[in-house]
Amino acid sequence: MIMIIKYLLFILLAIFAINAAIFSIASRRATDPLVKGQKRSIMNVLMGAMLVDLALMAMFLFHGSTLAIVVEALFILIGLFNIFSGLRSNGYYSRMKSGSSVK
Repeated sequence: MIMIIKYLLFILLAIFAINAAIFSIASRRATDPLVKGQKRSIMNVLMGAMLVDLALMAMFLFHGSTLAIVVEALFILIGLFNIFSGLRSNGYYSRMKSGSSVK
């Protein structure tokens, strides 16, 4: 069962990394600032998910010293913050694209 979880986490890590690279390239090539911002916010969500996934992989692969647990917790917190800020930015750019007023 643990091996299945490890492989699943590795597959998710690869998917997140590839999609983050795709959205990064797409955001750099976009000329419209709203499209660029929206693609970067999606990239931010994917990078946060990748950090959380890395921390979960480390929890399953390495049996923990105190330092490893602190680093894993730090990765999870930074990843969750990236997901939160990416979702917030995505909502902002979506509202801007739809034309509603945003304060």
